[in-house]
Amino acid sequence: MSDLSDLYQEILLEHNSKPRNFRKLDDATVFAEGFNPLCGDQYTVYLKLDRNESGEDVVSDISFQGAGCAISKASGSMLTSQVKGMTLSEADALFHQFHRMLTEPGAELDYDLLEDLEMLAGVAEYPTRIKCAILIWHALRAAMEGKNDVVTTE
Repeated sequence: MSDLSDLYQEILLEHNSKPRNFRKLDDATVFAEGFNPLCGDQYTVYLKLDRNESGEDVVSDISFQGAGCAISKASGSMLTSQVKGMTLSEADALFHQFHRMLTEPGAELDYDLLEDLEMLAGVAEYPTRIKCAILIWHALRAAMEGKNDVVTTE
């Protein structure tokens, strides 16, 4: 196994066994649920939004809760770690980069923005698992849009 594959597996296992921000956020401003009917993965993303001096909404706190496979849980853990402190426009840009990384092989990406999320690029090699990694991101996007709704991977 290559060093990169080893690192990918280590990070995935670490975030799955000790997920960051895995709790219900009682004072959430918005939330949304993601559900994958094919495998049963189901997560809720909670965001607490505050306004910065420029009048932009900022994710001052974020969490997730639910159940699913190692890839979906690790993706949620990494998502919440990275999005905390971002404006909604920055989080939306990150969503698009992450989505492109998994769905558009060879796409030009902003690796400075993706940071550690680049470790999940290996998921693209397993098309049936892409929905596992992206599920919580679609829930994030629905929450950012204030939908407080259930989104599915279908």
